[in-house]
Amino acid sequence: MFINTVKSLLEEALTERQDLFLIDFSVTGDNAVNIIIDGDQGVKVEDCIFVSRAIEHNIDREEHDFALEVMSAGAAAPLTLPRQYPRHVGRTLEVKTATQHIEGALTAVSDDDFTLEWKAREPKPVGKGKVTVNKKENIAYKDVVEAKVIIKF
Repeated sequence: MFINTVKSLLEEALTERQDLFLIDFSVTGDNAVNIIIDGDQGVKVEDCIFVSRAIEHNIDREEHDFALEVMSAGAAAPLTLPRQYPRHVGRTLEVKTATQHIEGALTAVSDDDFTLEWKAREPKPVGKGKVTVNKKENIAYKDVVEAKVIIKF
């Protein structure tokens, strides 16, 4: 019952704020509610406060004892939804699929896949030595095991 109430209030808040979306939601046995959100333009503290208040102010504390934590996905968190990719165009991603591990610049996104570009050293076609070549690959979201933004300082 409590979990359904929280879920309903969360859905209402995210419907009101279409730029925010849910990454993870859990409620433990002792009513500790953990919500992780992301946004099309990132997540600010004010966004977490908005979601928190939308839930907390609509549940009677006399009836339910609970702890509520609303947070952003974080800069180092893996990308889990296709909706997270567009705002990272131009940044470097580390992507693992079942068959390969690629680190490259995210250059394009679509509804079904995204494009990574990177430089690689490969043996020359003729003779000894290596040559630097530009690589480009489209990767389907469904093939991604893990994708993370590489943070550079």
